[in-house]
Amino acid sequence: MAGDGEAAVPARLHLVDGTYELFRAHFSKRPDRTDPAGRDIKATVGLVSSLLALLDDEAEAVTHLGVAFDRPIESWRNEVFGGYKSSEGVDPALLAQLADAEVAVGTLGVHVWRCERVEADDQLASAAVRFAPEVGQVRILTPDKDLAQVVQGSRIIQVDRSRGTERDEDAVRERFGVPPAAIPDLLALVGDVADGIPGLPGIGAKTAATLLGHYGELEAIPGDPADWEVPVRGAARIAASLAERRDEALRYRELTRLATELDPGVALADLAFDGVPQGPYLDWCDALGLGQLRDRPRRWA
Repeated sequence: MAGDGEAAVPARLHLVDGTYELFRAHFSKRPDRTDPAGRDIKATVGLVSSLLALLDDEAEAVTHLGVAFDRPIESWRNEVFGGYKSSEGVDPALLAQLADAEVAVGTLGVHVWRCERVEADDQLASAAVRFAPEVGQVRILTPDKDLAQVVQGSRIIQVDRSRGTERDEDAVRERFGVPPAAIPDLLALVGDVADGIPGLPGIGAKTAATLLGHYGELEAIPGDPADWEVPVRGAARIAASLAERRDEALRYRELTRLATELDPGVALADLAFDGVPQGPYLDWCDALGLGQLRDRPRRWA
């Protein structure tokens, strides 16, 4: 308990991957929705509904919250690797909602980070590391394995609300076989389909986890498999692949490493949620013809 004259430390900071939530809502079984002009707003409505549910969740006890969006989807990573994930092939009706989604989240009285050169994951990772010393726990709301790299004990964790699961540092080790710091190395070897990272051929998750679980990073793995202190099936073949494709692996690791030193542009106090601003929110509902959402908020500013 804070002493006299001391500000209480927030119990939790919630960080949400808005792009992930928008995509998830778009591909959900929710009914299609359009605004009075006929524009598709299914994803935006789903995102707002999901955030309202989070804000109303007594177990989550939200007091401080930030949401990050990729806009555009492309980032600096596309400039250095042509195969990296992009907006190519994404439903235009979904892409068209990115700007509207940011506005919608803002009407909830929630801070929004718009990410351009970097990705939402970079901003979330940086905010988590920056604010972790100031709160009891940072809860990153996304199942994306990229963000497992910034999990710290039980101070920074991942939460998958759709599955009702949480992932602390022990859970990261159990799930991936490596500590959080080795997640970029792991993804560099095995690949990440969601981000367009191919990984190295012939190296599976078990082999990569065995090596990285013991050595910690790519550079620490001995070049001669005879020196390996852990048993690996097909060690000679794996060692040859690592030697031949070392530059590829290091490039993939560069792509999978998240920035942790980005300026959040706000102080923790600026992320405080004080309730939904009634006027802006109701105006937003009315403009989109969303009468059923007008009474959803339980906490008004």
